[in-house]
Amino acid sequence: MILGKKLVIIMPAYNAALTLRRTYDEIPFDIVDEVVLVDDASKDNTIEVAQQIGIKHIISHEKNKGYGGNQKSCYDKALAIGGEIVIMLHPDYQYTPKLIHSMAYLIANGVFHVVLGSRILGKGALRGGMPFYKYVFNRCLTLAQNILISQKLSEYHTGYRAFSAEVLRGINYQANSNDFVFDNQMLSQIVYAEYEIAEITCPTKYFEEASSINFSRSLKYGIGCMGVSFKHRFNKWGLLKSELYRKLS
Repeated sequence: MILGKKLVIIMPAYNAALTLRRTYDEIPFDIVDEVVLVDDASKDNTIEVAQQIGIKHIISHEKNKGYGGNQKSCYDKALAIGGEIVIMLHPDYQYTPKLIHSMAYLIANGVFHVVLGSRILGKGALRGGMPFYKYVFNRCLTLAQNILISQKLSEYHTGYRAFSAEVLRGINYQANSNDFVFDNQMLSQIVYAEYEIAEITCPTKYFEEASSINFSRSLKYGIGCMGVSFKHRFNKWGLLKSELYRKLS
């Protein structure tokens, strides 16, 4: 518990056997109540490692549902077990669990609804091994998205995110893509619904075992993100009425 609120960590996993234990061991269980791991039809022994280290809530997809589809299962389960603050932590050890305290307290104190761990704030992205083309791609894409949806975020593409249950119940994340653009759609929904977003500096770690997408997938993702931003703007102008922006509560 953190200030009387149940804190659940969700871990969307795919071939995470080599890094899962290292990530799990740094989770601060002085405040974390539950961990949910959803395995998206991994080809390694991710499930076995999760069982060995004692993760209680394990969901296994028989068929790969994609990164977005994995998150849908994660959030559904986190809400079902009473999570009041939900933090997504990738099990590939690219994001440090040592920021969980800071992220959770910003939500538990009622200061923000959402907290993002930004790899771009500060100067650690390139030092941490982010490929230069990805850094440039990230900055250009973020600038365009900030203009289109009237925000000032340092990046839209981090996978380290904390949410209040109010946000997860209020946005229609089930209408989102099952692919990587899910993350971007979710942020667009959050901004559209006028929830408050904070960012904190997050160290960047790129290494062989960490998950990453190649150039062609990155290009497809970037085009998808721009599509989301234009859809957001057209909905704000009343030119579209997308199911993505239907508020649930």
